[in-house]
Amino acid sequence: MKALLFSIFIFSYLASYAQETEIVVRARAKDAKYIGNSIGGAYIIIRDKITQEILAQGLTDGGTGDTKQLLQTPQSRNQRTTDNNTSKFLAKLNLSKPVFVTVEAVAPVNYSSIKATTELWLIPGKHINQEGIILEIPGFIVDILTPTTHQYLKNTNTVNIKANVVMMCGCPITHGGVWNANEMEVKAILKKEGKIIGESLMKLTEENTFEVALTTQGSGYYEILVYAFNPTTSNTGIDIKNFVIR
Repeated sequence: MKALLFSIFIFSYLASYAQETEIVVRARAKDAKYIGNSIGGAYIIIRDKITQEILAQGLTDGGTGDTKQLLQTPQSRNQRTTDNNTSKFLAKLNLSKPVFVTVEAVAPVNYSSIKATTELWLIPGKHINQEGIILEIPGFIVDILTPTTHQYLKNTNTVNIKANVVMMCGCPITHGGVWNANEMEVKAILKKEGKIIGESLMKLTEENTFEVALTTQGSGYYEILVYAFNPTTSNTGIDIKNFVIR
């Protein structure tokens, strides 16, 4: 009984010294904006590095941020790139001692998600709640629209390939825009039963949409690979679809 009372006393003593500590975590697309609600958000997990206990987890909430401020204005040291509406995950942890944590962002959660991680010490009562912890998510989201997955096509000499390509924050790719299609390489590669039979650069036909036609070689099993590459930022993205000509 005395041991139980002593344990309760020690627990209460330590708990009384626990301090609420706010941690803000954000995910930002490489060469673009923050990953917000418009693209499904980022899923954040904060873990104790030693025990792997999950201390907090959840989706970011908010917008992608201001394009001019993020990408068209010179940045100085300690200058914020976010405001109260910028997408974030806010964790409120009760800490009684410093803890070394792993912070993960999986984003965007509704697409081909990338996981970015970092590690840091959290100190009781020392908030990280302005810009917060920012994790970079590289890449493009690439979706082949046609042909569709495992589509059966009648015997044809060509196949029309259409793909949607956006930044990881959902930001649009256009001719001469902030994310300029003319600075990116989007290419389709056609295989028949494992062998490359054709490839070509794709042209932007409307916002985010790239198209090209490639020559086929009769009936059989085909694979389309579309990649996006920006040589300036080294951003990459890929989608693959299989279809059949009979």
